[in-house]
Amino acid sequence: MPAAPVTVRGHQGMLVVMRFLRRRGVLCRTCGLAVFRRMQADTLAQGWWGPLSLFITPVTLLVNLGALNRLHTLPPPETAAWRPPLDPGRPVLRRPAGLVALVPLGGLALLLIAVPVLMLIGMTVGSGSGQPTLAPGSCAANDAAWPEQELRPAECGTPDAEYRVLMPDSPSCGPGDYAAYPEYSENRDLSLCLHPLND
Repeated sequence: MPAAPVTVRGHQGMLVVMRFLRRRGVLCRTCGLAVFRRMQADTLAQGWWGPLSLFITPVTLLVNLGALNRLHTLPPPETAAWRPPLDPGRPVLRRPAGLVALVPLGGLALLLIAVPVLMLIGMTVGSGSGQPTLAPGSCAANDAAWPEQELRPAECGTPDAEYRVLMPDSPSCGPGDYAAYPEYSENRDLSLCLHPLND
C-alpha cells in the first residue's frame, strides 16, 4: 500500500495473426512500474511484426503512458517484510528489447517525417507547371505552330515579339486574336488574349 487499479496492455504481431495482452491489478507504484516496463519492452520488441501491428503497436505504447502517469501519482509503497515489491528493473530503453525496438521506431519516425516533407515538395514542384507566366500588357512569342502553344515572354518593340498579351473583355477574344492556354496566366485558370503585332 498505497495501491491503485492499473491496466497495462501489450501487443505481439506475428505476420498473419496477432495477440493482444493485458495485465490488470491493484498495484503499488513499484510493482506497477515493473509490470509497465516489462510489458512495454516486450511490446517494443514483439509488436511490429505484422501489417496491422505496425499501427496497433504505437497506439498500445501510447495507451500505456496513461497507466504510467497513474502510477507516478502514487507515493512510494510501505512494504510488508514478508512480501517485498517487484523489482522494476532497468528503464525500457536500457533493456535489450528496448534497443531492438529502436529500429522500427526509427523507421516509423522517418516515415512520419518523410511523408509530410514529400507532400510539401510535391505541392511546391507541382504548383509550378513549367509554363512561363504572361502578364496583360506584355508581349509574347510562340515557338510552335498554331494551334500548338509554346508561349514565352518577349520584349515589346523587338522583332522577337509576335503578340501583345491582353486581358479578355468578354468570354472570347477579339477577331483575329488568339486565346492562350489558361496555364500561361498568373492564376492558371484565365485564358489571356494574344493580339498579333505584325498585322
